[in-house]
Amino acid sequence: MKESELKALISLLDDEDREIITHVEQKLASLGENVIPFLEQEWESNLNPLVQSRIEDLIHVLQFELLKERLLNWYEHGSDDLLKGMWLIASYQYPDLEYVKLKQDLEQIYYDAWLEFKQDAHPHDQVKILNSVLFGKLKFMANTKNFHSPSNSMINCVLESKKGNPITLCVVYMLVAQKLKLPVYGVNLPNLFILTFKEPTYKQFYINAFNKGLIFSRDDIENYIAELRITPQNVFFDPCDHRQIIKRCLRNLVQSFGKIGEHAKVEEVKTLLYHISGENFSDL
Repeated sequence: MKESELKALISLLDDEDREIITHVEQKLASLGENVIPFLEQEWESNLNPLVQSRIEDLIHVLQFELLKERLLNWYEHGSDDLLKGMWLIASYQYPDLEYVKLKQDLEQIYYDAWLEFKQDAHPHDQVKILNSVLFGKLKFMANTKNFHSPSNSMINCVLESKKGNPITLCVVYMLVAQKLKLPVYGVNLPNLFILTFKEPTYKQFYINAFNKGLIFSRDDIENYIAELRITPQNVFFDPCDHRQIIKRCLRNLVQSFGKIGEHAKVEEVKTLLYHISGENFSDL
């Protein structure tokens, strides 16, 4: 479609006829993501608040459809890249966020850890070194004051503020640990996401990134499960895959947006969860 035709369509967004507005929005939406830059330009040059608002809504619809497509593609074909999955979740709130920027930020954290790391140390000591860098030198910490803030589930916000929830702190920890060749993986516990060090040579142990990398044992998990009066399951002790991590992040976001009354966003994140896995949040 020519630029003049696009401009003519957008000029109709201030029409009072709802049927005309709907037709224009559907026509523009059918053009897909390629029309987003043009809509952004029109938003900047248009002085009508009503038209600007309708352009904003249209851009959001297009960006959301693009996110659904990208997230499903990641879930089905690219889930080996956990950082990319976390980037996609963050792009819901920050559509202009660049994946390359996140990789650079993680690379710097890895470099800080690598400078002090000892490949020949005992696994417990290796974890303690990583703890010292992440929670001592770099000051990563649990965001206990604003635990339910949606920003805790946004990897870019966590890397910037150094504060997060259990799962995002674990993700940062795990990405750095694995780059250091440590066999550290996520574990889906009820009400808490943790990490495990698991490989054939050493006895498996666990790491609580939400508590400054505290090391603990399987017995501690069994006691925790007993206190919750939940039947023990293998999933509470063994590594989970990246897709499980992303689904848990989406569930966290549903709860976070619900806590602050962002009901439209609650429904959209539920849509993302259902779109990639067929799971209804209410059934979980």
